[in-house]
Amino acid sequence: MTQLVLAALFFLGIHFIISGTRMRDALVNRIGEGKFRGGFSLLSIIGLLWLIHAYRRAPYIETWGQLTFLKPVAAALMIIAFLFVLIGLTTPSPTVVKGETLLNGNDPARGILRITRHPFLWGVGLWAFLHLVINGDAGSLLFFGSLLILALGGTFSIDAKRRRAFGERWQRFAGMTSNIPFMAIAQKRNQFKLAEIGWWKIIAAFLLYAAVMHFHRAWFGVSPLF
Repeated sequence: MTQLVLAALFFLGIHFIISGTRMRDALVNRIGEGKFRGGFSLLSIIGLLWLIHAYRRAPYIETWGQLTFLKPVAAALMIIAFLFVLIGLTTPSPTVVKGETLLNGNDPARGILRITRHPFLWGVGLWAFLHLVINGDAGSLLFFGSLLILALGGTFSIDAKRRRAFGERWQRFAGMTSNIPFMAIAQKRNQFKLAEIGWWKIIAAFLLYAAVMHFHRAWFGVSPLF
C-alpha cells in the first residue's frame, strides 16, 4: 500500500505542483515550451504506469465494501462517461495543447464544448468516481480517487493556465462556455446543438462502451453488472 500512496502523491504532485502552478511558466521560460512538454509527458507516463502497477499489487483492504447492488446504475452512468471521453478526445478545443489557435475564431465553442469546455476530464472524473464508489476498498480509494482529483482539479488548473497565457481571448471563450456541464446552456450563454457533435462520434462511443462491457470480466476479472 505504501507504493500506491507514493505513486499517487507523485502523479498528483507533478500535475498540480509542476504543471498547475506558475512553476510551469518559469520552467517554460527557462527551457522552452517544447522541452517542457516532452519532459512533463515522460514524467506523466512514468507516474501513470507506476500508479497502475502499485494498484494491481496493493492488498485488498475493505472500506465500505463492494456495492454490487449499484453496479447496474453505475453501468448506465458509464455511458455518459464514454460519450464525454470519446467525443472530447475527437473534438478540437482551445483547452488542449496547440488548440489555442481556435480562440481566434468567431465561434470557438462548438459541439460538445457547448456542454462543457472540459468534456474529456469530466468523463474521466465520472468513470473514476463510479469505480471508487462501487469497489469500496482502500486501494481503489487511492487509485480512482487520485484520478478523480486530477480530472476535476485539472479543469480549474487548465482554466487558470489558459487565462494567464491568452487573456481576453480566453475570457471570451470562457464566457460562452462553462466548466460544469450544461451550466452555460442553463444560463443561456450557449445552446445545445446535437448536429455539431457528430453522429459518428456518438456511435463510436456506444460501440466502445459495448465492447468494454462485454470484455470487462476477461480484461479486469470482475463483471460490470453483478
